[in-house]
Amino acid sequence: MALIFSLRSMALTLEEYATWLDGRELLWPSLPEVVKAKAKPHLKRLNKVRAVTWSIYGTLLAVPGGTLWFKHPDSFVMTIALDKTVQEFKMWQAMSRKTGTPSEQLLGLYDRLLEREELRGTGEFREAPAVRSDQIWTGIVKRLQENEYRFDAGFYGPPSELGEKIAYFFHSNLQATAAYPNSLKALERIKARGCLQLLFDDAQSFTSVQLLRGLRRQGKLSSLSDLFDVETSLLSCQAGIRKPARRLYREILNRLRSKGLYPDQILHVSSRLQTDLLVAKQLGMQTALFAGDKASLSASARQLQDEGTRPDILVLDLSQVADVVEKS
Repeated sequence: MALIFSLRSMALTLEEYATWLDGRELLWPSLPEVVKAKAKPHLKRLNKVRAVTWSIYGTLLAVPGGTLWFKHPDSFVMTIALDKTVQEFKMWQAMSRKTGTPSEQLLGLYDRLLEREELRGTGEFREAPAVRSDQIWTGIVKRLQENEYRFDAGFYGPPSELGEKIAYFFHSNLQATAAYPNSLKALERIKARGCLQLLFDDAQSFTSVQLLRGLRRQGKLSSLSDLFDVETSLLSCQAGIRKPARRLYREILNRLRSKGLYPDQILHVSSRLQTDLLVAKQLGMQTALFAGDKASLSASARQLQDEGTRPDILVLDLSQVADVVEKS
């Protein structure tokens, strides 16, 4: 038991591992230029807002395609990401001697475990399960261990922590991420206004590291807890289900109600109307549609015109969210 504790205490945290990768001359994909949607801002003062809940991918973090991918639509890019993962974590030594390249073998195993994650259902109504990349890679590690795969537990930690680090590395090669312009300033202004801020989205165990690093490129920030109520925040990887499951929204509302906040005092910000903001609106929350990235925006002209579906405000820049909740 003492040995296990010693190994765990020496292993790098995910944030430390990401910093360690920065010190190496590695080639990462670049983020395409962010193109704003052709839309006009619709702004109005939201005086009742006492809390702001944020979606992450496509709202705070720009990512190619506007959402997190588990498989790249370009098979060549997917192969490159798998090849780099095999080489980085020295997996080829534990690969079977079947026909096909190591990346092809890894893709077959990855696909099977990804499908298993996607088919899981939870609860009475079998809400869409939260697919966790770290669990997929932990499963791959365990399969490879059956073929005598070895890794440095003192550096990476046990299989579950190694799986998390592999997931971070793999997704970093699959998609670049960056905080949208003015993200940090907007969050700081809303925090100064006295509003509680929470992260509420479909996310992975590495998402907080990606967000922290993206925001740090815009200014000084020691931790996400400087801006967000991390304990009250709710991510799909923690809940086991993903949006638009209503149970997820009711849980975040219950957490905020325990702090004396009610739905009409909460503003939810997202780039997705149908699968995110609409549920929030139906449950009484105020809503803000972020249209600052054409790639992530998911809303039709009809939905924006319909009183039953249109958001309370539409913003093209995150600073505009701060504008409507700030004191005059």
